[in-house]
Amino acid sequence: MSNLSKLKIAVLATDGFEQSELTEPVRALREAGAQPMVVAPHGGQIQGMKHHDKDDMTDVDQTLDHADAKNFDALVLPGGVANPDTLRVNKEAVAFIRHFVQSGKPVAAICHGPWSLIEAGGVKGRKVTSWPSLRTDLKNAGADWVDQEVVVDGHLVTSRKPDDLPAFNREFLKLLASHAAHHAA
Repeated sequence: MSNLSKLKIAVLATDGFEQSELTEPVRALREAGAQPMVVAPHGGQIQGMKHHDKDDMTDVDQTLDHADAKNFDALVLPGGVANPDTLRVNKEAVAFIRHFVQSGKPVAAICHGPWSLIEAGGVKGRKVTSWPSLRTDLKNAGADWVDQEVVVDGHLVTSRKPDDLPAFNREFLKLLASHAAHHAA
């Protein structure tokens, strides 16, 4: 998948993200040759979680106020309860996400990550999955919610939980490769 080498991928997160849902996609993207960048509302580091317990801190590569969505080829939205709940009320974060939704760039959201997509208008008429507690929110926003390991609907990849990360990463990398090949032609 060397065609991913020029792709810049925004990983939008803030304090309270689920550790593995950020670190595993970043690792998979780097191994595939892509350039993932952690984008957050504040600089320095953000606090990861392992379910309800604090985990490692992660370095922020670029703050949201300096990140231009046009400079990125795709977006990853990790879960964790506090992370997307904070992002979905942040106007800059919602505008950042909305750019990817409206431009048709690939978006991957896992666990509670799709919460942020609701605010950006990214789920209406889309088939998605998520952590089960988001089912009603997603359905109320017009999504077709299903309980599956991974769902790919156009340029959107969603998964339910950390156990789904292998399928989530595999399908997102396939989508990125297809997107890159289409835009290179």
